[in-house]
This record gives sequence, C-alpha cells and structure tokens, in this order.
Amino acid sequence: MAVRALDRTSSQPLWHQLRQQLQARLEAGEFADRFPGELALVEEYGVSRHTVRQALRQLREDGVIMATRGRQPRVAPPAEIQQPLGALYSLFAAVEAAGLTQHSVVRMLDTRADAIVSERLGLEASTPLVYLERLRLAGAEPLALDRIWLPATVAAPVLEADFTHTSLYGELSRRTGIRLDNGREEVHAVVPTTAERALLRCGPDTAALSINRLGRMGERPLEWRHTLVRGDRFSLTADFSAKTGYRLR
Repeated sequence: MAVRALDRTSSQPLWHQLRQQLQARLEAGEFADRFPGELALVEEYGVSRHTVRQALRQLREDGVIMATRGRQPRVAPPAEIQQPLGALYSLFAAVEAAGLTQHSVVRMLDTRADAIVSERLGLEASTPLVYLERLRLAGAEPLALDRIWLPATVAAPVLEADFTHTSLYGELSRRTGIRLDNGREEVHAVVPTTAERALLRCGPDTAALSINRLGRMGERPLEWRHTLVRGDRFSLTADFSAKTGYRLR
C-alpha cells in the first residue's frame, strides 16, 4: 500500500492534517461501507498510533465517527434535524440546535428575472430578483438543497454576504433591516431526481421533502424559497391534545 503524504514541514500538527484528510475522504463518500481501523491508518499514513488516535478522537468529538473501546471506528449515522411546524424557522438555527456544524456550498448568488416567482411575490414578470442557491450540510453530510428568491430592490445588499456559514435571515436583518415575520409553507413528499440524489448523497430508496415557502414582512411578500431536504435527516414537529388539537409553535 502506498503511503499517503502528510506535510511534515507544516506548522499544523500531523494529527490535525490527518483529521482534515479523513474528513475530506468521508465527505467524498469514501468510507460509506467501512471506516479503517487504527493500525490500517498507521500503515497508510506512515504515522504513529498516537497521531492516529488524536485524529480519531477529534472526529469523534465532532460527531463524525463513533468508536468504543475494543471496537473499530465506524461512520456516525446522520443526526435528525427537527423543525417545528407553524414557525418561520431558519434551517440554520435547526441544524445548530441539533448540535451540528452548519456549512453551505454556495452554488449560485446573482440577480435574475423569473416570471413565475415574481408572480408569486406579486411583482411584475421582469422584476430583478436576488437568487441564492446553496447545498446545506449538517456536520459532514448534505442535508438540503435550498433555492431562494428575493426582490433585488430590497435585498441587493445580501449579494456581498458570505453564505458558507451564516443564515439568510440574519444577513437580511443586518444588511437591510428587513425581518420576515410570517408566511406560508407547503410540504410534499417527493422522489429526488438523479442529479439531486448525487448532490444530497442519498440512495434511490431515500425520499425527500419538498418545502415551498412564501415569506412576508407584514402583508408584503418578500421571499420565495424552495427547499429539498433529505427525508432521512429531517422531521417536522407539532404538539397536540384532545382538547385543543394541534398546537403549532
């Protein structure tokens, strides 16, 4: 087996470099079937067992792998993200509340026209819209594909934002003073397309939830959002009783 190279002249400790490499390989789906044991990693990277154990300890603390004494490490199952029904809730907040790091890959952030979305927002068909498309990750695993449209007349300042680790609503509030306070959501169970499954790294037997949201500030529609979220990682919750029925939060 060829030894994988770590930079021994770097200021970063070897265990930290090893953790980063293993994280990258996990995110690429390399260890979907089996995670290598300590001795295999010692041989593969040409490092001490102590270095391997430090790297694995950090991956365990990050919730990426699971390991118990005397057993080989294994990839941790993705945690389920819960979002309360009846709340204008941020997916960013839901992921953070689950104790996971939220990270986004920004696929598109630009200004464009979309006649169908403009109609949903009560605007002229040619109205410029800020468009944001992100692949949302919770921990090391993809969670959702998010597509958002906002009127450029009010949302243009968010074009300067870095959405790799921040919420849209937070940036919108900081940069424009706009705070969405109500809206409407429709949720459907769907089968992702082949391209969507590839992005979300889910198998053909995994369903998804398609969530359409019209967000408003007062009576004014300001956001149209379509989110495709993995059904095996996400749930919607509500409280109910025999007297009052469902109590939405």
